Amino acid sequence: MPKTRTLPVETAPASKPRSFSDPAQATAHLLTLYTEATRFLVDRFRAVIDTGQPAQRYRAFYPEIRLTTTTYDQPDNRLAFGYVPEPGTYATTVTRPDLFRAYLEQQIGLLIRNHGEPVAIGQSDTPIPLHFAMAAHDDVALTGELKFSLRDVFDVPDLGVTNDDIVNGSNVRNADGSVPLAPFTAQRVDYSLARLAHYTATAPEHFQNHVLFTNYQFYVDEFESYARLVLADPDSGYTAFVAPGNAVLTNPDGDLPQLPRMPQMPAYHLVREGGQGITLVNIGVGPSNAKTATDHIAVLRPHAWLMVGHCAGLRNSQSLGDFVLAHAYLREDKVLDEDLPVWVPIPALAEIQIALQDAVAEISHVDGFDLKKIMRTGTVATVDNRNWELRDQSGPVQRLSQSRAIALDMESATIAANGFRFRVPYGTLLCVSDKPLHGELKLPGMASAFYKTQVARHLLIGVRAMERLREMPLDRIHSRKLRSFDETAFL
Repeated sequence: MPKTRTLPVETAPASKPRSFSDPAQATAHLLTLYTEATRFLVDRFRAVIDTGQPAQRYRAFYPEIRLTTTTYDQPDNRLAFGYVPEPGTYATTVTRPDLFRAYLEQQIGLLIRNHGEPVAIGQSDTPIPLHFAMAAHDDVALTGELKFSLRDVFDVPDLGVTNDDIVNGSNVRNADGSVPLAPFTAQRVDYSLARLAHYTATAPEHFQNHVLFTNYQFYVDEFESYARLVLADPDSGYTAFVAPGNAVLTNPDGDLPQLPRMPQMPAYHLVREGGQGITLVNIGVGPSNAKTATDHIAVLRPHAWLMVGHCAGLRNSQSLGDFVLAHAYLREDKVLDEDLPVWVPIPALAEIQIALQDAVAEISHVDGFDLKKIMRTGTVATVDNRNWELRDQSGPVQRLSQSRAIALDMESATIAANGFRFRVPYGTLLCVSDKPLHGELKLPGMASAFYKTQVARHLLIGVRAMERLREMPLDRIHSRKLRSFDETAFL
């Protein structure tokens, strides 16, 4: 048998951990370590490609944040995040400090302030996969076929450690016994950043802190129209509109190039300073897409996400075009059952509900008791079968009645449940587009009139709700309702 050749390993230069009491300086050092590590891998990759004959393996490591505390004192029992609950050592690996600079400075600053202890910034023992290192550098790409096995020379993504164990509450501990400090490891974040670019055709840098999801292209058209309107207003605070292909529009009268082939879930970004704008993602139809999009957007730690799409109205008192504000969810989508069992309640979040209700009243010019004429609150059922009406209806209809459901779709409960799972504030405002239980189906003529009159208003309501949420303090919208027994300190 041929002998397996074990190559010697060259690692990136090591450095000792340093303590910081200033979050900006700590984040800057994270960026230095990360840049040095990824540049080491990229440079070695170039050299190997040039020679074609690797003589050794190459390895570099993610930087990490580490905090050690010796007290049980809780800084403030009103806090939802920004502290650790008991004595111990807490650590997390970090990727893309350039992309997450504001988030890191904020979360590190809270730790330092709430515990009066410095954080240690150093190199972890988690290797950086070459694929992710290359993604951080625009000046390198792989073209053509390799003459050697990449995994023999560089570390590659390891799906065995790229998982959601931390957010799923699996009582995870790091390999050295320390407690996770953040909800996602660096490699899990890198995995999702790569997937986001693939599915949405926009770079993660363009995503804003407030995310709208929809299931129809009509909303995209209205979002672009709204973006052009506010870009023409110098007082709006919005500075650009980004479309798939990373096309950036700053002139309200400018043209956006059309991609020859659209991505699976195109994303559009109305940009505001500090990421305080609004992103709209057209996830299409179905719970699988809804889960995929939220699985990956969650690593960006958005401040809120909302579903604004169409639904089937289930009550005879509803009319086409009425709004549905979800207060609860009947989960029959099945895509999250292993990660979040169906017996887990998905509560309505008061801050989100109030923002949505107030936005409906503002845009519709209807409030108080009269709001009931155009909007109903209650349970939204989400199913995985688009043609559920064609099966024996006795079972489904009975469950819908028992749950007090008022509307049915294929995405809302998935988005809300993943928001709950990932600690991202969530909400749902739907628009009734048909009433299958009462013989009112979407016919071509009806659909055209409905879309023309309702989509613009619905989209604007979603935007207004996000603008209201943007004005809330972060610790109010990210409340304790989304936190479990043993939570990570980082949001």
